[in-house]
Amino acid sequence: MTRILVVDDDPQILRALRINLRAREYDVEVAADGASALKAAAAHTPDLVVLDLGLPDMDGAEVIRGLRGWSAVPIIVLSGRAEGTDKVDALDAGADDYVTKPFGVDELMARIRAVTRRVQPGDAPAGPVRIGQYTIDLAGHTITPEQRLTPTEWQLLERLLRNPGKLITQRSLLHEVWGPRYDTETNYLRQYMARLRRKLEDDPARPAHLITEPGMGYRFQP
Repeated sequence: MTRILVVDDDPQILRALRINLRAREYDVEVAADGASALKAAAAHTPDLVVLDLGLPDMDGAEVIRGLRGWSAVPIIVLSGRAEGTDKVDALDAGADDYVTKPFGVDELMARIRAVTRRVQPGDAPAGPVRIGQYTIDLAGHTITPEQRLTPTEWQLLERLLRNPGKLITQRSLLHEVWGPRYDTETNYLRQYMARLRRKLEDDPARPAHLITEPGMGYRFQP
């Protein structure tokens, strides 16, 4: 049974989500503030987190960063904040999806199903991944026909391939591959993505798999 941690300071939303999720056979735990959420996640690791940003003790983005310090659990933000900057900040912090309040229960359930279907960071895909003429085996760390990648190119490629269809923000990739001191060095990403496309895409000028989302980040399109 999929275990979902719901974090919101509104008792009515907690109650409604608890009822709706349990009716769909999810195991549900709730928390009304950030500290309780982090404690609950550490005690019993959830399979997914639904998180409000406006918590009484800390901003939801801090909770996301706290979770991302040790966990790759999928996180769906459920927030009344509709500004683009709030969405970008949440995605940069490590959220997987963003739903704006007021929300429809059916839409949220569809988002939950979509996120839980995705391959999670750190888990190998079910089988080899194709990019153009190349077959990439992440578990075996091989490319057929043979194509040499540097260690940094491998790290960057792996983070994209382990999250098919998902936008990975520039800041997230820089932080994970190069470290926190490089969070603003977007030129690193442009150079390395260009090299990966030259090595793997059939037409590097019109990539079909290693896609740029202008101003936001990159996505692997299977």
